[in-house]
Amino acid sequence: MRQLFISGILLFIIFFVGLSSLHGQSGTLRGFVHDRETGEPVIFTNVYFKGTSVGAPTDVNGFFTIARIEPGDYTLLVTAVGYDSISRKITIDPGAIKDLRLYASPSSEILVGVDVSARRQSARTETQTSVVHVQPKEIKQIPAIGGDPDIAQYLQVLPGVIFTGDQGGQLYIRGGSPVQNKVLLDGMVVYNPFHSIGLFSVFDTDILRHADIYTGGFGAEYGGRISSVMDITTRDGNRRSTKGKVSISPFQTKAMIEGPLKPQTDTTASSVSYILSAKRSLLAETSPSLYRYVDEDGLPFSYTDLYGKLSFMGVSGSKINFFGFNFSDNVLYQGISEFDWNNAGAGANFIVVPGGADVLIDGNFSYSNYRITQDAPDINPRESSIDGFNLGLNFTYFYGRNQLKYGLSMQGFSTNLEFHNSVGRRIRHGHNTTEFSGYAIYQMNIGDLIMEPGFRAHYYGSLSEFSPEPRLSAKYNLTDYLRFKAAAGLYTQNLISTQYDRDVVNLFYGFVSGPDNLPRQFRGEEVTSRLQKSEHLIVGAEVDVGRNLSINLEGYYKNFSQLSEMNRNKIYDDSPEYAHKPDYLKKDFIIEDGNARGLDLTARYSDLRLYLWAVYSLGYVEKNDQFFNYFPHYDRRHNVNLVASYKLGYNLNWEVNARWNFGSGFPFTPSAGYYPKVTFEDGIHDDYTNTNGQFTIFYGEINSQRFPTYHRLDVSFSRTFYPTTSSELEVLLSVTNAYNRQNIFYIDRVSGDRVDQLPVMPSLGISWSF
Repeated sequence: MRQLFISGILLFIIFFVGLSSLHGQSGTLRGFVHDRETGEPVIFTNVYFKGTSVGAPTDVNGFFTIARIEPGDYTLLVTAVGYDSISRKITIDPGAIKDLRLYASPSSEILVGVDVSARRQSARTETQTSVVHVQPKEIKQIPAIGGDPDIAQYLQVLPGVIFTGDQGGQLYIRGGSPVQNKVLLDGMVVYNPFHSIGLFSVFDTDILRHADIYTGGFGAEYGGRISSVMDITTRDGNRRSTKGKVSISPFQTKAMIEGPLKPQTDTTASSVSYILSAKRSLLAETSPSLYRYVDEDGLPFSYTDLYGKLSFMGVSGSKINFFGFNFSDNVLYQGISEFDWNNAGAGANFIVVPGGADVLIDGNFSYSNYRITQDAPDINPRESSIDGFNLGLNFTYFYGRNQLKYGLSMQGFSTNLEFHNSVGRRIRHGHNTTEFSGYAIYQMNIGDLIMEPGFRAHYYGSLSEFSPEPRLSAKYNLTDYLRFKAAAGLYTQNLISTQYDRDVVNLFYGFVSGPDNLPRQFRGEEVTSRLQKSEHLIVGAEVDVGRNLSINLEGYYKNFSQLSEMNRNKIYDDSPEYAHKPDYLKKDFIIEDGNARGLDLTARYSDLRLYLWAVYSLGYVEKNDQFFNYFPHYDRRHNVNLVASYKLGYNLNWEVNARWNFGSGFPFTPSAGYYPKVTFEDGIHDDYTNTNGQFTIFYGEINSQRFPTYHRLDVSFSRTFYPTTSSELEVLLSVTNAYNRQNIFYIDRVSGDRVDQLPVMPSLGISWSF
C-alpha cells in the first residue's frame, strides 16, 4: 500500500511538472521587494503595471510573480504602507522571464489609505475563508500586558477563539482542543506554544514576520490536525547593520540582537545575517514584593525562551535559514500541582528561485523534542514526551492569475506516556509512527469567481491507514465591496492529548499517538480506524463600508466524526481475567464524537490615528461518548472582544490601547460527595472497621454546571522617545484587569474555597531599541 501511495503521488507530480514546462510567447516578471534599511522582505504589498489591472501581491518572503504578460514596455509600480512608492520602466520580451530585486525606502509619511487598499486588494484576489493574517504591528495595537505585546494576547481576540483563563489558560479554536490545533514555527511543529500564565507565548513578537491563523477549512498544504492551524514565520536578521532591543518589566525581561555577518548592499545582493532572542520571566522575583496581594508566596510562574537563526541569501533571492530554539516552563501551585515542561528543536528551511523556470521551490527539515512532568500530593506522577522530525518540499507554478502548488512531506515521531487516572489505574503507552503525505492545490480565477480545489493524500505508516482528504475554498466578488466565500474539507490526525477534564488545574499537556487499546465497538458498530476525523463546512460574507470600515461574517460547522480520549472510567486492567468486563471499564482510551457550530462577526475600522476592532462569537460545542452528551470544559456560548487603539501627538508618539473581553461561563464537573476509600492492601486480612480510608471525591455528572460569566478590561499607555536618529526608547504603563473583576479560576474540591484569576495588576515597562 505504501509503495502504491508514494508511486501515485510521484506520477501526479511528474505530470504537473511536465505540464508546467509548456511556455507560450508571453513573458513573466518576478522578483523580491526588500526594505532598503534592513533587507527584510516587504510582505503583502501591491506590485502592478501602471494604468492596468495586471499585478500581484508579494508573499511572506517578499516574492512576487506576474505571469503571462503581453510583450511590451510598462511602468511598474510598488506601493506599500510606510514606504516610498517605487516606479520603474520595464520591458517584457516574448517567452522571457525577467528577475528583479526592488528596495523600498521607509517613508516619513504614513499613508493609511495604501494599507487599506492593499488589504482590500488581497481580499478580492484570495479566498481568505476562516484565515486571519497577523503582522507584528497589529499585535502591538492590543494592550501590552506586562510591558511587552505578545501574540498570545492577540489570539484571544480572534473570532472563534476561546481563552480559558489568565492562569493555565489554553486556546480552543472553533471547538478544537489544543492538540487539534497545529502550530508551526518556520515549518517546525511546536507542541506547546503558550506558557502557564496564559498571557505569554513562547514567541518573541520582535522577531516575528507574519502569522497565518486558520480557524477552520484550511487548504490541502496542511494536514495532521482536525481543527485549525497557526503558521508562524520569523524574520531574518538585519542584512545591513547591527540592531538590537532590550526591555524589562515586572513580568519579564527580553533581549534581541541581529545583524549581518556579510552585509547586503544595493550592488551586492547576497548576504549572511543572524538574529538571536531571549526572554525570561521575572514574576518569581518581583511578585513577592509588587504583587503580594495576589499571593503572599508570589506568583508561581517561571519560563525561559531562547531562539536563534542564521540566514544565507543568494544573488537570485534564493536563501536558506538554519534555526534552533529552547522553550521551558515551570509552575508550582502550592498544595495542588507542580508542572515542568521543555520544548527544544532545530531545523532549516529554504527557498529556491530557479533561473529560466516559472516556479518557486521551498522546503524544510526540522527535529524537536517535548517533555512534560507533573507532581501532585493527591495523584501519582505523570510524565509524557514526544520527539521527532518533519520535512517537506513544495513547488509553486504561476499561470497568469492562476497558480498550481503541490508538495510532499514526511513526519516521524515517538510518544511516551505514564499516567494514572482518577481511580488510580496506571496507563502506560509508547509508540513510534511515520506519516507520508502529498497534496496539490490549484487556484483559478474565473471572472469574479476564485476557486481553490485541493486534495491531500495522507498515509499513516504505523497504523497502515490511508486517508484521502479533498478540500475546497471559493470566493465570489459580487461587487468591489461585497464578497461571498465558502470552504469545506476532510481532516484526520493521529495525535491524542493527555489533558483530563476533571483536573483542578488542567496543565498536563502530554501526547499519545496511534492508541491500540481502543474499544472494539462504538454505537454498536465496529471501530475500524484509530484516526481522529472531522469534516468542516464554512460560509461567509465580507463587506467594505466606506474607506476605512470592513465587516466579516462567517458561520461554521465542524463535525468531529471520531475522537479518541483518555478513559475517565477505567477501573480494570485489560487482561484475560477481566475479559468479561465491558470495554469502557478496562480500555485506556474511549471513542467519542461531537460537533462544533457557531457564528463569528467582526468589524474593523482603521485610519491614521484610530483603530477599532469588535468581535462577537456565538458557539456550541458538544461531545458524546455513546452513553450521554456533554459540553466540554471550553464550551462558551457567547464571547465578545472590543479593542481600541488611538495615537496622539504630532509624531504619533503617544498611544493608548484598550481591550474588553466578555465571556459566558464555562461548564465544570461538580463534586457530588466524599467517601473514605479502603484499598484492602492486605486483601481479606484487612480489617476495614479499623482502617482509615483514603479521602476520595465522588464526582457529579461531567460538566453539568457552569461558572459565572467572565469579563476583564486591559489598558495600556505608551510614550516613545527618540534620543538619537538610530535609537528609540519606549515607556509603557499597562493595567491588567483594570476594574479588578473577580473572575473564577477553580473551586478547591477539598476545602470548597474559590480561587480567582488574576486581580488588577499594574505594570511599568521600558524598552530600548538601537
